[in-house]
Amino acid sequence: MLDYKACTLCPRRCGVDRTAGQRGFCGMSDRLTAARAALHYWEEPVISGSFGSGAVFFSGCTLGCLFCQNGVISQERFGKEISSRQLRDIFERLIDEGCQNINLVTPTHFLPSILPALTPKLPVPVVYNCGGYESVQTLRELEGLVDIYLPDCKYSDPTLAARLSRAPDYVEVCREAIGEMYRQVGPAVIEDEQMKRGLIIRHLVLPGSIDNSLGVLDWIAERFPRRDVLVSLMSQYVPMGQARRLPPFDRPITEEEYDAVLSYLYLLELDNGYTQDFSAASTQYIPAFDLEGV
Repeated sequence: MLDYKACTLCPRRCGVDRTAGQRGFCGMSDRLTAARAALHYWEEPVISGSFGSGAVFFSGCTLGCLFCQNGVISQERFGKEISSRQLRDIFERLIDEGCQNINLVTPTHFLPSILPALTPKLPVPVVYNCGGYESVQTLRELEGLVDIYLPDCKYSDPTLAARLSRAPDYVEVCREAIGEMYRQVGPAVIEDEQMKRGLIIRHLVLPGSIDNSLGVLDWIAERFPRRDVLVSLMSQYVPMGQARRLPPFDRPITEEEYDAVLSYLYLLELDNGYTQDFSAASTQYIPAFDLEGV
C-alpha cells in the first residue's frame, strides 16, 4: 500500500513523514498539488491525436534536472492544492471536453492521492508521463490502472545523471522501471492513429553528449523486441535554469549532434516512433502554468 508516511514512493526513499509536514527531495507535503489541467496538443501524435491529451501537471518532482523546462512547477513547486475527489472531477471534465486520454504528468510523489481518482476505471486510456526515475515497487501498484507509459530515458552515463539530475543511480533504476512498465502494458496497440496501450520511451539529446544518447538507444534495441515499443527522439533542448551557466549545456544542440543520434536510431531500426525538427527547440512549447483547469 502506498502512503505518505516514511515516504518511499520514489527511488530516493527519503523516509520522511509527509503527513506531518516533513518534505523530502520532491519538496512536497501530502497535499495533492497541480498547476494545470487542460487539453494538451504537444505530445506525440498518438497521444495528442486530433482532440488533445487531457494533461494534468503536478507540482514538485523526484528529479532535480538542472535543465528542466518546467522548473516553475517542478522546482519552484507552484500549484494549487486539490483533493482526490476534485481530481476525479477534473478527469471527467477533460473527458467531456473530448480528450483522447488522461495524461498524468510527473505524478509519482502524489500517487496515494491520485490512485483513488483513477477508480472506477476511466473510459479513456490513462497515460503515466514521467522522468523514468521510478521505483518498481511503486509501479506495481499501478498495474491495471495505467494503459500507456510515457517515460524519459535520459541517461546511459551515470556521471552525467549525477551531474545534471542529482541521481547517480538513474541508469540502473530507469532501466528496471521501464522493464516493469513494459511487463505491465506489453507491445504497443494503436487503433485509428490513437495509442490504446503500450510504451513510448522518450530521449532528449543533450549538447555535447552524443555518446550518452547512443548508449540509451543501444539499451532499448537490446532490451525490447523491435516494433514493440516506440522511441521518441527529441531535439527540443533549450538551456533553462542552472544549465544556462553550465557549458556545454548553455547552448542548444547542433544539427550535427542530432543527425548523428538520428542516424544511429535508423541503424538500430528503432525508427517506428517519432523524431523532431529544430523548430521544437523553443520555449513556445512550454505550457503556461497558470492554474488553468484546477
